[in-house]
Amino acid sequence: MSKLFARIVGYFGNRNLVGVDKAGNRYFTRKEEIDGIMKEKRWVLFRGEEDSTSIPVEWICWLNGQRKIAPTPEEIMELEARRERVRQNVARLKKEEEEEKRAKEGNARKTSISGKVGGPDLKSFIRQFPDALEGGKVKEASDAMDGTRNSKERATEKAETEQESSEPTGSGASFRPGTWQPPS
Repeated sequence: MSKLFARIVGYFGNRNLVGVDKAGNRYFTRKEEIDGIMKEKRWVLFRGEEDSTSIPVEWICWLNGQRKIAPTPEEIMELEARRERVRQNVARLKKEEEEEKRAKEGNARKTSISGKVGGPDLKSFIRQFPDALEGGKVKEASDAMDGTRNSKERATEKAETEQESSEPTGSGASFRPGTWQPPS
């Protein structure tokens, strides 16, 4: 009985207030000998209703022993400000996505009303790629799209690209096992 009484007195008399969070919850610690080993006990006294969801993450980490030092009020304020910035960014991004969605829906309505569907601008698309550039001049997009080049030009172009490439090419008809050697 005396052990129980000593433990109760130690529980209430030997506790150190470590901090208070925004919700008014108070956090305590005390050193206690268990099986000959001094251990630190940490706990929270809730203000009002015992709602574990009201405990900030920093204090949860401290209670579980993931942090050695309790969070400071300055640290908590910095983290709250960061969380608020994240909330604002999320709200801004949602608003931008909604505006883009409305704009797309507006374009879809216009095309369905007029009956015409606007296709992509292939010339400007082809100009984006550096392969389309020859000596600083842009290939004629109409040549690439029309397919009006004669077969001799295509054959010479193909031969040039085959000579430039160091990788093996072919359809497989001329392949003989063990004959290919890497370029040196």
